[in-house]
Amino acid sequence: MDVHNQLIQDLVWDPEGTTWATSCKDKRIRIGDPRSDSVVAEIAEAHQGAKSAKLAFLGNGGRLATVGFTKQSQRQLKLWDLRDLSKAMTKIDIDQAAGVILPFFDPDTKVLYLCGKGDGNIRYYESVEGKPFVFPLSEYRSTAAAKGACFLPKRGLDIMRCETARCLKLTSQAGAGVVEPLSFIVPRKSDAFQDDIFPDTFSGLPSLQADDWFAGANAPPNLVSLNPDLKNAGGAKQAGANKPAKAFTPLKTPMQLQKELDAANKRIELLTKRLQDAGLPTD
Repeated sequence: MDVHNQLIQDLVWDPEGTTWATSCKDKRIRIGDPRSDSVVAEIAEAHQGAKSAKLAFLGNGGRLATVGFTKQSQRQLKLWDLRDLSKAMTKIDIDQAAGVILPFFDPDTKVLYLCGKGDGNIRYYESVEGKPFVFPLSEYRSTAAAKGACFLPKRGLDIMRCETARCLKLTSQAGAGVVEPLSFIVPRKSDAFQDDIFPDTFSGLPSLQADDWFAGANAPPNLVSLNPDLKNAGGAKQAGANKPAKAFTPLKTPMQLQKELDAANKRIELLTKRLQDAGLPTD
């Protein structure tokens, strides 16, 4: 990516792999098309502060979250509509601290988690379609400073305990790195599967082959059900409670169709020649 003449601070992809976004030391946020190797849009200065800005696509909704700093080193969250990057959809001033915030978005529950690097707090917000577009839900507080964080896939959670997210927080204890699991649980009295907080989730399987993607094909992520009563022969939960498991078959790309057409035409020419050599009509 030759357009970045300074250090890239963050790089994220949208769920379908059609768009990437980067933050750079020059304070610009760039939106690019990976297949054409081009930048299609820019935010000249998403955050005025000089410290690192981090990014997260909010699912397939055409929105991007950026977390950075003001000139006064105040940490800040902004939401952007990819169709109009001239101004932010909304802005939230979080607090006055030095640590970079790492954003993680859960597309199933529409919750955006903000993990502070250098402090022990995790704030989480719900993303909604209309104004205010995002609003705070709660905050986890701890005195143990985080050196890094990541979230487990939904397939690794305790669904029947209504565990909607699990963060793996890297801390330092006695000079050694320690991974601390943090569970986010929705209190429910029922022991039944809660389909309202556990919709079909990413299966971990690719939706396209590499050749199809390079040829221009797009496909949404493969989804599976988290309902433990719906299992295929291999034990994975299948999407669709009342439907048999069906393998995903991507549409053929124009390149594939052209190859098949060329092969069919060569076969026709070969058979026509054989008929002519045998003295048989070819009509």
